[in-house]
Amino acid sequence: MKAAIVLLALVLVAGAGLWLAVRNNGPAVLDALDRVTGGARGVELVAKARYGTHPAQKLRIYRPGGHDDSQPLPVLLFVHGGSWSWGDPDDYNFIARAFAPAGFVVVLAGYRLGEDGRYPAMLEDTAAAIVETARLAPQFGGDSARIVLAGHSAGAYDVVQVALEERWLAASGLQPAGVIGLSGPYDFYPFDKPSSEAAFGSVGAGAESQPINHARADAPPMLLIHGEDDALVKPRNSRALAAALDDAGAPVETKFYPGFDHNAPLISLASPWRRSRDVDNAMIAFARRVTTVSVPVQQATD
Repeated sequence: MKAAIVLLALVLVAGAGLWLAVRNNGPAVLDALDRVTGGARGVELVAKARYGTHPAQKLRIYRPGGHDDSQPLPVLLFVHGGSWSWGDPDDYNFIARAFAPAGFVVVLAGYRLGEDGRYPAMLEDTAAAIVETARLAPQFGGDSARIVLAGHSAGAYDVVQVALEERWLAASGLQPAGVIGLSGPYDFYPFDKPSSEAAFGSVGAGAESQPINHARADAPPMLLIHGEDDALVKPRNSRALAAALDDAGAPVETKFYPGFDHNAPLISLASPWRRSRDVDNAMIAFARRVTTVSVPVQQATD
């Protein structure tokens, strides 16, 4: 009996410790769990790069181990969330382990946060990260013409806004092959939450800061993923943006997951959950579809 009580106490202590760790830095805990339960999956970190002088302006580039560079791979660039106030690409290596084995060069991008990252700085950084990724990709077996953008929460806002509001990538001439948003805020003006007020309200941003107001027919294909039980960023954000894109004639797909809260789509990309949920499969299928290179059909000759 005493042994059972001691075992239960140890489980409770371990559970409490895990809960505190997740609360303090959830992505880092996810990364550790993924590494322990899923292994390296043959993924290589091939470069640590910068696209600016600020410490947060960094890129981490991964690819499948043993890849033959003569066959360029599509690129998936992921931007982390954190209410535009916290987060670090170095805690999101599980994203690389989820997608590199499926045949992608994976780039994890950081951006300025908090005071330094107030609107439009986070968008300036996201655009700059995309441009630098396109420049570097060929050095590591990636195809600069086939870049898919993805992000969670605040990061979903960043990639979707940069893809829709044409001024951010106009000078570079780059057009993402596709965009994936996880639990993203796309229609949250006027600002009524501390996080959005801190990042947007103090700099006079208005309706132009909202992705929903930049829906256009020639937008890149988008996949919007949201949990039905997301109380932090309501799923109506994805529904509203999808409707606006559809009305404009742009290609858009949605996946809404019953029982998923704000972080569940992100957690689903890490082992051991990756094996039992289909978020990664949906993202991989979409990314492959929008980056497939069409091979011209040769006309038969006599």
